[in-house]
Amino acid sequence: MAIITVENLHKTYGTRVAVDDVSFSVDEGEIFGIVGRNGAGKTTTVECIAGLRTPSSGTVNVDADLKQQVGVQLQDCSLPDKIRVGEAMALYASFYARPADWRELLAEVGLDPRKSFAKLSGGQRQRLSIALALVGNPRIAILDELTTGLDPQARRDTWELITRMRDRGVTVILVSHFMEEVERLCDRVAVISGGRVLALDTPAGLVAQVSGGQRIVFRTSSSVEPLKSLPEVTGVTVDGDEVVVTGTADVLTAVVNVLPASQMSGLRMDRTTLDDAFLTLTGQPAS
Repeated sequence: MAIITVENLHKTYGTRVAVDDVSFSVDEGEIFGIVGRNGAGKTTTVECIAGLRTPSSGTVNVDADLKQQVGVQLQDCSLPDKIRVGEAMALYASFYARPADWRELLAEVGLDPRKSFAKLSGGQRQRLSIALALVGNPRIAILDELTTGLDPQARRDTWELITRMRDRGVTVILVSHFMEEVERLCDRVAVISGGRVLALDTPAGLVAQVSGGQRIVFRTSSSVEPLKSLPEVTGVTVDGDEVVVTGTADVLTAVVNVLPASQMSGLRMDRTTLDDAFLTLTGQPAS
């Protein structure tokens, strides 16, 4: 059941086209990812969904009260320097009819309510921004660059928080450059480039679109010529002292039957990642 529907969305600023005919829907209760290089139109798209910008044309339908049921965490969080974390949370909670317990939220993101905004590090300000987006008990949460500036442990703690939100029925739109985050959290992902949707699928589906099958890498002093005739093998290349073999799901078994493991060293199996898929689809790295 779609809770958000975007159809033929356009947004221009003078002669500059930021979003060019974007269409997709977001199902209730899913984590929907939007990825793309800088300037691709990701933030403009979600700001139109949140009602922060007016589309030049096209339609955005959100089956929720934008003021009471949608929480937004933008890339930059700015508050008065002297306001304390607890004061900010209490203030934002007062805007909503049925807010969350802001003290519990602060505990979940690991922030001291007594600390002033000016004393927060960049990562702490990011965590506060997330907490402020969630304090209204939103039905929909729009999170733009969720874990930018967070250390690895804080990042994983935040991922767990977002997963718990989804388990409680919150629909999440996640804009990110961090492909591991998207691959771990998102049910579906839209890849945007030049203001257009290039692909929309599950993370695994996007990977499958560009995957060349299995890929094994090893070193050997033996001849690799016999491997080239194996039906499971689609390619054999030698890169310096490493041999790279690509093939079907059974390629590893086939190679080991011809070239015993005792004749190979440094054997590893590589898999196509969402980073690889993104690079193939857009021709650009994610950041």
